[in-house]
Amino acid sequence: MERSSGGRSHREADARRALSAEGLACADMTDALRRAHGHRAHITGLVSPVPTRRLFGRVITISFFPTYAERLGPEEFNFGRLFHQAVQGATTDPAHTVLVMASNGYTETSLAGGTKLSRLANAGLAGVLTDGRLRDFDELAEEPYAAWCSGEAVAWGGDEVTPFQANVPIVIGGVGVYPGQYVFCDSSGAVFIPEADIDNVLETAHQIRRDDASSRTVIAGENVDDAHGTER
Repeated sequence: MERSSGGRSHREADARRALSAEGLACADMTDALRRAHGHRAHITGLVSPVPTRRLFGRVITISFFPTYAERLGPEEFNFGRLFHQAVQGATTDPAHTVLVMASNGYTETSLAGGTKLSRLANAGLAGVLTDGRLRDFDELAEEPYAAWCSGEAVAWGGDEVTPFQANVPIVIGGVGVYPGQYVFCDSSGAVFIPEADIDNVLETAHQIRRDDASSRTVIAGENVDDAHGTER
C-alpha cells in the first residue's frame, strides 16, 4: 500500500517521540498533561503478564458490545475482521501503534487471549491495553509486545461481549479516548494524551524529572535541625 507524505511525517515523528518517552514514568506524563488540561486523563489498577514492559504509542481502538447473536452475527462482528480494520486505520508504523479495547462495562470479562492477540505480533504492534480482562498470561508473556488489562481471565468471554466497532471514540476507566491519541502505560497506570499536546507533554515530563532530581539534591542536604525544610 502506498504511503502518503503525511504518513511518513507521522512515522518519523513517532519514532522520535518513542525515544523521548524512554526513561519517563506515567506519573511524569500525567503531571505534565495536567499542566495543560484540568480533566482527568489517567487510569490505574492495570496489570500485565510482564509488568516491566512499558507501553507508548498512537491509539487504535476496538469497542465491544454486549453479545446479541440475532443482530451481531459472527461473520461480521468478529475480532479478526475488526482488528485488521483498526490496523488499516493506523496513521503511523505498527511499532508505534497501540490497540486499546473498551469493554464498555464488562471489566471482569475476557476480551481476548493468546491466540487472538497473536495478531499483534504478526502485525508488529507495540501492544494492547484494555479495561477488560485478558486470558493466557503465560502465552502473552512470551510475545514481543506489551499487554495491560484489568486482570487475567480463565473463561472465554464471547458469550458476554462481541467486538463491535473499530477506530471509534471509546471510554476506558472513565477517560475518553480517541483514535490517533497517544497512550503511555507502566506499572503505575496509563495516561492518554491528545495528539496536539504530545510534544509539549514529553518536554514538560522531562523537565519535571529534572526538577525532581534537583529537589532530591536539596533534600539530601537538609539538616535535621533545619526548621524550614523545603516544599518537597
